Amino acid sequence: MRILFVASGSKGNATFIDSGKTLLQIDMGITKKRLAEGAKELGRTLDDIEGVLITHEHSDHIKGLHLIANRVPIYASEGTVDDYVDSLIFPGEEVQIGDFFVTPFKASHDAINPMNFVIRCGNERLGYITDTGMILDQGLALLKDCDYYLIESNHDVMMEQKSRRPRMLIKRVLGDFGHLSNVDSANYACELLGPHTKAFYLGHLSDDCNTAQVALETYSRVFDVNRVDISRFEIRCTSQLKTVRGGSWE
Repeated sequence: MRILFVASGSKGNATFIDSGKTLLQIDMGITKKRLAEGAKELGRTLDDIEGVLITHEHSDHIKGLHLIANRVPIYASEGTVDDYVDSLIFPGEEVQIGDFFVTPFKASHDAINPMNFVIRCGNERLGYITDTGMILDQGLALLKDCDYYLIESNHDVMMEQKSRRPRMLIKRVLGDFGHLSNVDSANYACELLGPHTKAFYLGHLSDDCNTAQVALETYSRVFDVNRVDISRFEIRCTSQLKTVRGGSWE
């Protein structure tokens, strides 16, 4: 399973997962040009995409969807992108897309019907957790002991509280239907990891209320408090501006 985080953040999101045979995409909140550049990094083209999973309807996840919707099947929950969807997905119901077996589960976010995913290919599993204020019980059960995790690490709580953002926005971000903080993200990581876990990729970092250094330092501190040896895992931050590789590229 090769993973390429093409973009992750409030300005646009898109991820590729490549089995070697099947190319799967999650979200389409970027330009077609940038998506094509990501596919090229994998040695692929946009014509190779066999399906696009949509987490939710906020613009940073779907604003480029119209650019590819007629060329590739779109998978989404009811009410999310009804004008484009080809196949509806439902929490806990596995769907096969080529080599991949995808199990959606509910996210806790201020969207119509938001979903996150566990994606299995052969013996490897990816837990994909983004745009959620908390991980609900169904998700916690499904996500145990994945090989890889994309897990939101959106903000530092103190930076968020002291920011000059509107108070309503701060309240939204910090709430149960907002985004995971660095501390919450790291605590969930400690709860979910298992014998098969190799890596955590931190996603959707805020430009205003977080930095990669702060997120990684928080992970180190929380893992230490939980008595988890962080050196056992690859932990990297994804980026809004450049691609980040994950999974196995050997």
